[in-house]
Amino acid sequence: MNEKFKEMDPKEIQLPETTFSRDIETKVFQSIVFKALSKIDGIQLVSKGLIDSLLGRDSQESFSAIHIEQDQKQHSVSVKIEVNIKFGLSIPEKSEEIQSKIIQDISKFTGLHVSSVHVIFKNLLPDITKTQEEEEDEEDELETIVNNEDEYEGF
Repeated sequence: MNEKFKEMDPKEIQLPETTFSRDIETKVFQSIVFKALSKIDGIQLVSKGLIDSLLGRDSQESFSAIHIEQDQKQHSVSVKIEVNIKFGLSIPEKSEEIQSKIIQDISKFTGLHVSSVHVIFKNLLPDITKTQEEEEDEEDELETIVNNEDEYEGF
């Protein structure tokens, strides 16, 4: 029986090379981008609208502001996002921070090259944080009202 194997061509015994493939759905990329953006202060994804917020729809479902294009041949991803930025922040600096974080996370989690990250700033968010001076003024005003409470009781 061993003589039969000696006469066989070794190519007949060798297995063909295994082909590996993987497909990553767009929602996976959108989730990665969403998580990356949630770690950055002063920005907010553009939401679908008032109706979604009134209905209490989960913010992760509003991926309409995150657009993904995959290039299977080049093993790369192109990202376009629409965000609102807090008034007073530097747009170029925030854009660079956003782009770096997205590239880092997508590369880390998928192993794919990020060919481009296009950030579109749609609107300004109001600066709702109060300065220390404004807080002190409010405290003084409340203190004045409390101190003058006796004057207003007779009315």
